[in-house]
Amino acid sequence: MVGISAAASLRYISQGTASSKSDWLSSAQAAIKASQNQAGIMGALTSLSRTGGRGSIGSFLSSSKTFAGNFATIAQSSVTSYGSYYAQLANQNQQKAAKAALKKALQALSASQNKVKPKNTLPSFMYLGNGQTLDTDKGILTRQDGTQIDITTGAEVVNPADIVQMGNGSYLNTATNIMTLSDGTKVDTVTGLKVDTSA
Repeated sequence: MVGISAAASLRYISQGTASSKSDWLSSAQAAIKASQNQAGIMGALTSLSRTGGRGSIGSFLSSSKTFAGNFATIAQSSVTSYGSYYAQLANQNQQKAAKAALKKALQALSASQNKVKPKNTLPSFMYLGNGQTLDTDKGILTRQDGTQIDITTGAEVVNPADIVQMGNGSYLNTATNIMTLSDGTKVDTVTGLKVDTSA
């Protein structure tokens, strides 16, 4: 059985196509290489034993420099992570505060709208001296003959279900049996007489 070392298997994998290489592979190779090069006093002692007892301050400082670089990378990653975390917390707190302010503003608006309500000071139904009636809620004046006038527009109030449209632009009000011709002339369809609208 042939054993394959980790370095050999990594070398084999790294020889694959460019698309198969990924970031994790390079970071794994860097981690293996870094584990073989210890830093600090232990690194200096290991270096001393490898060189046959010829350690130096230069090798100690070199390995300490590598260790310091690795430690700085770890520290910087921690700072970045904490910064991102606290930025998310600040964003969440800001959203909560904005929602609370919006809710408070909507409640204040609702309360102010409930305080002021338009009120009709007239009675809802008035009887006029000449036999006419006025519905102040709907804004409709009813004459003695039963015709209804919208007091806002001055137009006659007609139920659309009572209207029959004619082909020439005329229409017939089946409730009152009055035909209005296309020129505005009104004719009583029962008597055939022209209806006087000047009153």
